[in-house]
Amino acid sequence: MSGDVSPPSALPAQVLGRADVQAALRRHDFGQVFKLARQWGGISFLRIADACDIKPERVGKLARGDGAITTYEKIGYIADALRIPGHLVGMAPRPWEGASQPSPASPPELSSPLATVTPRIAGFPSSDDLGTVDLEGDEVQRRRFLAASIGIATGTAATTATPSGRRIGQRELRHLQRRTTRLRSLDDVLGGADTRHIYRAELGSTMNLLRNASYTEATGRQLLSLVAEQAQQAGWAAFDAGRQTEASALYDKAYQAATAAQDPALAGNSLAFLAYQQVSAGTSGVATAAASCETARADAPATVRALLLERRAWAHAKAGQANETEQALGLAEEALTGTAGDRPGPDWSSWVNTRELQIMKGRCWTELHRPLRAVPALEAALADFDDTHARDKALYLTWLAHAYLDAGEVEQSAIVIAKAMDLSAGVGSVRPQQRAHEFLLRLHPFRAVAPVAEVLDRTAM
Repeated sequence: MSGDVSPPSALPAQVLGRADVQAALRRHDFGQVFKLARQWGGISFLRIADACDIKPERVGKLARGDGAITTYEKIGYIADALRIPGHLVGMAPRPWEGASQPSPASPPELSSPLATVTPRIAGFPSSDDLGTVDLEGDEVQRRRFLAASIGIATGTAATTATPSGRRIGQRELRHLQRRTTRLRSLDDVLGGADTRHIYRAELGSTMNLLRNASYTEATGRQLLSLVAEQAQQAGWAAFDAGRQTEASALYDKAYQAATAAQDPALAGNSLAFLAYQQVSAGTSGVATAAASCETARADAPATVRALLLERRAWAHAKAGQANETEQALGLAEEALTGTAGDRPGPDWSSWVNTRELQIMKGRCWTELHRPLRAVPALEAALADFDDTHARDKALYLTWLAHAYLDAGEVEQSAIVIAKAMDLSAGVGSVRPQQRAHEFLLRLHPFRAVAPVAEVLDRTAM
């Protein structure tokens, strides 16, 4: 590492100067350091993982208090990656110390550490702002091609701007698709606060190609489908991070891109995302969820049909419509179990399986206050659900806690919510903490019960 240039992962002086950070450093509690670095310095777990040569899932585990860094070799590596002076971790001064390192006592003027390395998706201007489209002939040479159809523009890209006229063929397209698949897997172990900037950057890069490269019309439509996928993923990360206005705008643009690409399954999925967000905001998403199924059409791959039907069942459950919920869940199960000869589904729906359906059943029946149905479904699905998927497991446990309380099992509900809270610590998602807080309010009348008092005391409620 250079002695005169701080890496993007360097802890800002105001973070290093905090008493809680210095206390965690003295006891070599790097999980706590990572949490505080994200909370007060805006440094994502993914950036920490990359800089410190630690797997992202291990960073998450450390932040939740699972495991520890014990070797001085690794401590030194982390100190160098995060620019932690040696004396704060009981080591000799590091080689880079003394060269333009800001003093913790004098915090520099800083914006978000991510501001200089991430693109901005700017405003989504109208098609008039992006110019016209020329589709004459097989070769499309226009800079703005079908971007005009969906009204998406990007600001400064994270990578070098694509030279006008660069040729994009199937080989390059397959590479972009594989990259999108790999990046999507980050959502399995990280929350939206950690992935949002990554997905936005990827969307910006693809939009840069769409606007500036040369390609056939068929390739252009495939690029548009990729934009729809990436906009959905970026929207999901924004939703998970609590940025609802940004999420809804991205979902809307994903729908426009998928429609322009003539990809009904992706268009339907965009509407399903919007429906899920509407429900989370406390409004009815039934009409949008129904439209998502109709848009994707009955001949969509099985996993796509099941995914959209799950989301429709959820909208019905939140609206208190038990019969419609059960019908949608039944159709989703038929799609998953009656797939002989069905064509493979796209990667973005590959996570939908029978366990996911069981979880959705449990969630729906919990919302409908049917604990005798909800508890067995959730317990069976979560029995071997790995803690690595901390955000999702924490969320699902909150529904199990609600179901136990509805069933009168107060002690067990408190035990389950405590587990959910442990898992959600350090996760870059606002949703587990929000749901846990809502549930703790339900527990207040039962403070006399020992496990309840214990979990309420942990949160000073």
